[in-house]
Amino acid sequence: MAVSYGPRIVWEGASFTIEPGEFVAVLGPNGAGKSTLARVLLGLVPPSAGDLTVLGRPPRRGNPAIGYVPQRRPIDPELRLMGTELVKLGLVGHKWGPGLPRRRDSAELAARVDAAIAAVGATGFAKHAVGTLSGGELQRLLLAEAIISDPQILLLDEPLASLDLRNQAVVAHLVADLASSRHMAVLLIAHDVNPLLPVLDKVIYVARGRITIGRPEEVITTERLSALYDAPVEVLRDSRGRLFVVGLEDEASHPHDCPPHEVC
Repeated sequence: MAVSYGPRIVWEGASFTIEPGEFVAVLGPNGAGKSTLARVLLGLVPPSAGDLTVLGRPPRRGNPAIGYVPQRRPIDPELRLMGTELVKLGLVGHKWGPGLPRRRDSAELAARVDAAIAAVGATGFAKHAVGTLSGGELQRLLLAEAIISDPQILLLDEPLASLDLRNQAVVAHLVADLASSRHMAVLLIAHDVNPLLPVLDKVIYVARGRITIGRPEEVITTERLSALYDAPVEVLRDSRGRLFVVGLEDEASHPHDCPPHEVC
């Protein structure tokens, strides 16, 4: 499978399968095409070559079987929307394009909102205004909004960004528990694999127009990344088990260009 924006190939030669219940991190430098992969699965960007099926069918916009948490934007601290109302949007709102809200019995709706909030451990602050919540609290409610429709796939775009180390670990373990308990396939886009290492099943690494997939210990190695980047790369592990990739300074300084108004 390949994806292009006009004449520019974002990546090509991609071949992978994600099983129900698997927790997969999508890694790679800025502009390599990590968010593009999510957009392809959501039916927002068509493959330019090859075949892709999502839950046995071609991707389509607004697929209710996919829960999606996009990159988080700053929240106005004056926003008075309650956390419970935010979560409710996962059922009565509309996503990924126009559509009419679905009507549901109010008691059933309230029960499903409460269940989703409880599943992410957010009951204690769900009735607070979202503008007053911490980054970790808001991320839990966004997860609740994404899972309230009982999706089979959960796509998370940079959910650990702007969280402190403690909350990164908490959210990573929470997502892993949701993947296992709900038998959902989870793809989580991230820059840093270390908060995720204890709970990951697989890694998809996107770089220089190519995609590779495997267990973290298979993909994040000196040999594998050096071949992927076609440049000397060294993977180091410290005494706490954290991984560090050395040799990508030029890549970080000169990320791939994205098309205008796109997030790659």
